[in-house]
Amino acid sequence: MNHRIQGKTVMITGASGGLGEQIARLSGKSGANLVLLARNEQKLEKLKGELEAKYPIKVWTIGADVGNKEALEGALAKIDEQVDTIDILVNNAGFGKFKTVLDLDLLDAENMFKVNVLGLVMITKWILPKMVEKKQGHIINIASMAGKIATPKSAVYAATKGAVLSFSDSLRMEVKDHGVFVTTVNPGPIATNFFDVADDTGTYLKNVGRWVLKPEFVAEKVVAKMMSNTREINLSKVMELGSRLYRLSPSLVEKIGKKAFFKK
Repeated sequence: MNHRIQGKTVMITGASGGLGEQIARLSGKSGANLVLLARNEQKLEKLKGELEAKYPIKVWTIGADVGNKEALEGALAKIDEQVDTIDILVNNAGFGKFKTVLDLDLLDAENMFKVNVLGLVMITKWILPKMVEKKQGHIINIASMAGKIATPKSAVYAATKGAVLSFSDSLRMEVKDHGVFVTTVNPGPIATNFFDVADDTGTYLKNVGRWVLKPEFVAEKVVAKMMSNTREINLSKVMELGSRLYRLSPSLVEKIGKKAFFKK
């Protein structure tokens, strides 16, 4: 339970499953109202019914593809009409494709940037003036350890998450004096349907089994830090240590970790 968010309104993108769904469940449990956005409206409506029946909260659902600029503009206009205020934004929507640059489809690369970066920037820019005016708010961007340690077969995905980290770091400095918090969440692999799309071999999760995080665990860490001045949430601790070592000596880490890096 996070009593700081009781009565607040949390907006979550990519909320129809995986990490986004678990963040919605735990936020609702803490008494937060929810604005849920995803492509699958049917799943959102089912989640809305379940959460409103279980907790004394209000849930709004909006169906849209974060990577489609026109559809996203329409969705944000609907939210403006229906919701008075949003206190916390969780930019969770994202996807990856694990391919070497030689094998990568450029359309997949374009779509990764549209969803993981441009959609995130668009939603953030839409909500930011409202938070600055209130002098209160929290933007939580779901990045990835891939943004800190790039590995083979994830060149474009890692690039999108590195962009999210840099964007968030700049934004944090820009809004520091406006009462708005900016947090990045940098998890390792999470056991969600993300890998149904990312890994068409179906072997990656098996190969990195003991390092895989449960979405409930990651969601718990995220919700616990809502409305607090937290710079980053790095999971797991071992991977956080690895990312720090990588910054100090990338060549050494690449040499030692070569076998693990090629598990995709």
